[in-house]
Amino acid sequence: MLVLLPPSEGKAPSGSGAALKPAGLSLPELGAAREAVLDELVTLCTGDADKAADVLGLSTGLRGELAKNAELRTAGTRPAGQIYTGVLYDALDLATLDPAARRRAGRSLLVFSGLWGAVRIGDRIPSYRCSMGVKLPGVGALGTHWRRAMADVLPAVADRGLVLDLRSAAYAAAWKPAGEVAERTATVRVLQSKVVRGVEKRTVVSHFNKATKGRIVRDLLTAGAAPRGPRELVDALHALGHTVEATAPTRPGTPWALDVIVTEL
Repeated sequence: MLVLLPPSEGKAPSGSGAALKPAGLSLPELGAAREAVLDELVTLCTGDADKAADVLGLSTGLRGELAKNAELRTAGTRPAGQIYTGVLYDALDLATLDPAARRRAGRSLLVFSGLWGAVRIGDRIPSYRCSMGVKLPGVGALGTHWRRAMADVLPAVADRGLVLDLRSAAYAAAWKPAGEVAERTATVRVLQSKVVRGVEKRTVVSHFNKATKGRIVRDLLTAGAAPRGPRELVDALHALGHTVEATAPTRPGTPWALDVIVTEL
């Protein structure tokens, strides 16, 4: 199983570990594309602060993120699973997983990133600020940059198993499973169910969908579930107490759509 996650906008501070070693990151085939973004981002953030803040979409209160980016090559690092914070990662709570579940997380979780393309949770990285929606002067739109780089790399990473895609739209644009990979991919939407005057109404959950997705991943890792495809994933989630409705693809080369129904947020 390969689980595709978005990063978090907020991040923990860079650690006290050794400085970044780009060649040591997972998916080394993305090395050249990573170096291009890294060079461009460091150069941008060591130059005109107003220009850099404008390019990165930073408010006045976030100007401190520029110094963080300027020091990317020398700052201390920590595992990506500790760098990413926020609602999804709080619910996933990697630090409290048992050893077996942590090993499963290391094998199956892939976090997408505007700076790194995608990293495993054990990859040591510094804290940074660079969303997938950014357009860097020398590299261009990061979504397009990574889409080109990942086209030949990610299908092999997906191998022959289930792909559980929990990314937000901006990060999903960096790689869209196609062909037979798409047919064993499941995307997830979280809906809240309420009964109003005796009639059930469902609404798309926004902020709290991240918490639900984090809990789903944690439950799968803790249970040692290993669904081979979307049908088996639905069965596994039902067994774990989740209410899930699945829509199979109506045409070849498209993913399954899973609705997770919640009554409480």
